[in-house]
Amino acid sequence: MATSKKEDVTSVQEQTPQPTNLELVVLETRKVKAMEKIANSLDALTIWFEEIDKKDWSERIAYYLYEFHNLAKARGNGGEDVDADNTQSADNQMPVRKMRPKKDIETV
Repeated sequence: MATSKKEDVTSVQEQTPQPTNLELVVLETRKVKAMEKIANSLDALTIWFEEIDKKDWSERIAYYLYEFHNLAKARGNGGEDVDADNTQSADNQMPVRKMRPKKDIETV
């Protein structure tokens, strides 16, 4: 009693329940809520990027790029691994932070 594959596939399709309209609506609602949460997170990140002190970050990034350049130059010339403490120049010291940065949820 051999059955063909076509008959097996149709019997499996008949056994799988089709989603009802209510299930489709619930699924669509969950999708919308998830997309709204993602959009809110992206909006919060956008606002945070717009509000950061770009001048302070510019100086900080320049400092770290300079330190990276010194490390890369030392390694590129065949030198051994150099500690970051040895690469800091006297005139380009990173300022000491007086306090930790405030989070968005904290008030000033």
